[in-house]
Amino acid sequence: MKNIKQSSFGKPRLLILGCGDVGMRLLPLLRHRFRVFAVTSQPARCAELRAAGAIPLVADLDQPATLARLSCLAQIVVHLAPPHSVSEKDQRTRNLVAILPERTTLVYISTTGVYGDCGGALIDETRPLMPHNGRARRRVDAEQVLRHWARRRSARLAILRVPGIYAADRLPLERLRKGTPALIAEDDVYTNHIHADDLARIIVAAIFKASPLRVYHAADDSTLKMAEYFDAVAAAFALPCPPRLPRAELQKVVSPMLLSFMSESRRLQNRRIKSELGVQLKYPDVQNALSAMIADGKC
Repeated sequence: MKNIKQSSFGKPRLLILGCGDVGMRLLPLLRHRFRVFAVTSQPARCAELRAAGAIPLVADLDQPATLARLSCLAQIVVHLAPPHSVSEKDQRTRNLVAILPERTTLVYISTTGVYGDCGGALIDETRPLMPHNGRARRRVDAEQVLRHWARRRSARLAILRVPGIYAADRLPLERLRKGTPALIAEDDVYTNHIHADDLARIIVAAIFKASPLRVYHAADDSTLKMAEYFDAVAAAFALPCPPRLPRAELQKVVSPMLLSFMSESRRLQNRRIKSELGVQLKYPDVQNALSAMIADGKC
């Protein structure tokens, strides 16, 4: 995704869809290089987006009639919007690509859940996709829709597969305070992480440096099992470590959604973001980030 040029009217235009926490972290990195438009379905957020340096646009990916004004608006699109929580398809992504012009540059934020359970194996981006739940199947569908669109419309697509996002205000503190149990070591799963600030920086690198139709693991260097992650956060915030239960007992006391996260184990290689995108992680692992939070008085 090289050779992004100034338009004849000044800065190149960039459109963000799904401008939540990560999108807000993106804006300071982008607003000096681009004229940034941020889509929201909530008119009440327009003032917040404008104050952060974006031009807010009210539109709804679930309402195709509201999207026409986005067509040909920007040369670059960052697609952070999650699929709707129903169906096996991502209709939102279908609605989006229906209005995008040829030769658009698009960075899509997907999930590492598309791999399903890998039994703790260390995997790279060539691992076959085997989604085990509706959330992951919708992401696979979105990736497939975008690949087809990119090939058909000569567009430039990069897919970032993202694991668990964390930051000082995105930690499992309430879960720890409630004493929600974790798995015993022999039943536990490997989990993967990325700090929200590093994810924003990876997205910017992908805009400028990603190869077309390339997939990247937007993950840090951590190698932690899930209970180890909870223990590290608990120690940083002086909270009790969660109790441990065997899987057969734990599945009786946690929600099906939480259990689904505790049923997939994988470790991610992240060489591509370093060698191809030139990313240097500010927070190489969870413990490094927690130490920084302690130093900053956030713990």
